[in-house]
Amino acid sequence: MACRLADSLILFKCSHQKPLQSRRTIAAQYSPRVCNLKGFGLIPKGFRHQLNFVPKKKVTVIRAVAVPLEPSLVESAEYRKQLAESYGFRQIGEPLPDEVTLKDVIDSLPKKVFEIDDTKAWKTVLISVASYALGLFMISKAPWYLLPLAWAWTGTAVTGFFVIGHDCAHKSFSKNKLVEDIVGTLALLPLIYPYEPWRFKHDRHHAKTNMLSEDTAWHPVWKDEFDSSPVLRNAIIYGYGPFRTWMSIAHWLMWHFDLKKFRTNEINRVKISLASVFAFMAIGWPLIIFKTGIMGWIKFWLMPWLGYHFWMSTFTMVHHTAPHIPFKYSEDWNAAQAQLNGTVHCDYPQWIEILCHDINVHIPHHISPRIPSYNLRAAHKSLQENWGKYLNEASWNWRLMKTIMTVCHVYDKQQNYVAFDELAPEDSRPITFLKKVMPDYA
Repeated sequence: MACRLADSLILFKCSHQKPLQSRRTIAAQYSPRVCNLKGFGLIPKGFRHQLNFVPKKKVTVIRAVAVPLEPSLVESAEYRKQLAESYGFRQIGEPLPDEVTLKDVIDSLPKKVFEIDDTKAWKTVLISVASYALGLFMISKAPWYLLPLAWAWTGTAVTGFFVIGHDCAHKSFSKNKLVEDIVGTLALLPLIYPYEPWRFKHDRHHAKTNMLSEDTAWHPVWKDEFDSSPVLRNAIIYGYGPFRTWMSIAHWLMWHFDLKKFRTNEINRVKISLASVFAFMAIGWPLIIFKTGIMGWIKFWLMPWLGYHFWMSTFTMVHHTAPHIPFKYSEDWNAAQAQLNGTVHCDYPQWIEILCHDINVHIPHHISPRIPSYNLRAAHKSLQENWGKYLNEASWNWRLMKTIMTVCHVYDKQQNYVAFDELAPEDSRPITFLKKVMPDYA
């Protein structure tokens, strides 16, 4: 099923064309949204069922209820508080002024957060190797009913390898760049991730964060593609709905193995990375199968790999996806707003934070990718002190995930997103199902 989904999404991306609509977006950080007025509360479209924050005073009924939000309402602290509760956020930051530059934010950070410490860097390697080895040991000893717990631990541990490779790609792991390239390549091998292709595309994500058509992570679905064919529509609905926590598999297949996607001066390095990955598969997989059989390959490699992709997909969508965070065309895009206002800090349980080396302390990483993972918390503390009112922050919760998976779908210039079930209710049973079964606690 994952392969069929990937094939559908490859067609979706290959057929990608920018909509013919005007590319001008609003200047404010939050787009005007059509809302319902009920009492004194403003309920964003798509959240009419969440009325717990509406004051219960007796008020005059207003029958003409569809109105655009005025900028003063959008910028009000009370309205942002209501949005945060509705979406599952701890705080939704106020709009960053247009005159603030990314350099202003970088210059406010202490110089020490940019310093590379080899001891701390190799400590992250030790943590990941030890936790991954422990995970493999648990898999080998666990009875069948405890295997999901062992897979969860091991998949999270191997996600730490990705974070190490991630630091190497950003040149924030070691002062020796050759060491970084070697460690980065080795760290990503168990994940079948080619280091150089991923690095080239990931650098573009940082340069073009939340820029329509340019960001190489995820972006909203285009309406013309959603309407193009029933088969593609169903693939998109399932991919951006119930299978969204494994959508990074489709992204991995589409972006990292096609030489045509890379510049001429990148090809040689890409080929070296691809050769390394294929060599690992040609040697490592047969060894696993020889020692443990096909079921052993599933237990010891495939299931932890799927666990890694769960985190890869979840982290990525939480970092940059929310109903109030806009994607913009290049002519309207502002680097400081995209990186500070358009990135989300999310707290996860402590064991996940440790095994994944604080990758979810993500706002400072987007302010400057040169900050090593072990300095992200100190950098975030500085951002809270100097720019705290502009930050989007959350603790992981079901309402946050439900918001992303059931609302953040098709690009709309005014609302940022339109949910699938608003556009095609008859085809959106997977989304209706998610709305019914996913918990709603924050």
